Amino acid sequence: MNRLTTSRGGFDLTRFPEHPRDPFRAWDAADEYLLRRLEGFEDGAPADPVDLSGTVAVVGDRWGALTTALAGGHDLVQIADSHLARLATGANLARNDVDPSSVRLLTTRDTPPGRIDVLLVRIPKSLSLLEDQLHRLAPALHEDSVVIGTGMVKEVHTSTLKLFERLVGPTRTSRAVKKARLIFATPAPAASRTPSPWPLRYELPDDVGVTAGHTVVNHAGIFCAERLDLGTRFFLKHLPARTGPDRVVDLGCGNGVLGLAAALANPEATVTFLDESYQAVASAEETWRANGKPGAGAEFTVGDGLADAGPGSADLVLNNPPFHSHQATTDATARTMFVGARAALRQGGELWVVGNRHLGYHTQLRRIFGNCTTVAGDPKFVVLRAVKR
Repeated sequence: MNRLTTSRGGFDLTRFPEHPRDPFRAWDAADEYLLRRLEGFEDGAPADPVDLSGTVAVVGDRWGALTTALAGGHDLVQIADSHLARLATGANLARNDVDPSSVRLLTTRDTPPGRIDVLLVRIPKSLSLLEDQLHRLAPALHEDSVVIGTGMVKEVHTSTLKLFERLVGPTRTSRAVKKARLIFATPAPAASRTPSPWPLRYELPDDVGVTAGHTVVNHAGIFCAERLDLGTRFFLKHLPARTGPDRVVDLGCGNGVLGLAAALANPEATVTFLDESYQAVASAEETWRANGKPGAGAEFTVGDGLADAGPGSADLVLNNPPFHSHQATTDATARTMFVGARAALRQGGELWVVGNRHLGYHTQLRRIFGNCTTVAGDPKFVVLRAVKR
């Protein structure tokens, strides 16, 4: 746990799930820079503080630091794609004795507020997610709305500024402070009000087994939304051949192509599509529907991995784990997924994983499951199988 100090007070904050050895804070210099600007300082010099008396929308607050620091005294709305970010926000509000009802927690799939007086945007890693959210939120802005984006310098690109310029209005940036930068956009009637181009659809190539020629639907912000990523492509060629009424989990489902493949290969299977991203689960559900709802049935769940799954509730788990948490490279997410999969699998159930060869997932799987075999590999990727004994 770390303490964020602002003019509004000090706040004890942690990421979610809280772990005593987690080396990362729940905020960074970009969050601090934005809070200082709201308080009346820009580039270290006095500036007019921002009036927060209207509806304030905070978009992309990663662990709830901004929301916790700003809660109280006005209509505050958080809009997040990450289920873990929402859990972190709730935990941090409670930790600091802030009434959770003082904040409206919305997802990126929910209808946004009809009027926004202050829009605060934490720049996401995905430019497409930023584009989609600005499309959705711009109609709620008015000529007096204050729009401020924040991010680390490496997150703010010319393309980022062009999006604000096109979808909101005239845009400028601050100078960099502690490798963080602010973006200021002035709402303009001339800004584009065209519908978002998302979701995108494409057909799968001919060399990916049973899914060849099937349709994938991708909402903004999911991994490799514009094309099939190479790891999944390799995995699709080496999936297990199974029959019978399997309970399959597509863990970290993204657009749901792995779960789709399992259902196409085994029509008796029921598939749970599970991800912590609301955009991902929406993509998986639309992919499933676009292909005629194959298989015995499907469930679409936004959650913290398999934390809420009952023991023995799965026969097969398919997993292409992420190895980034925002800008940080880490194997913590994969490890959590592997532990959760073992707990959810029945005796004899299997976890199949694809990953970059250099990540060394086989070591973790042997430690967690007591076994791991290599199903297939090439110079870049490896497909691994672990069985719950």
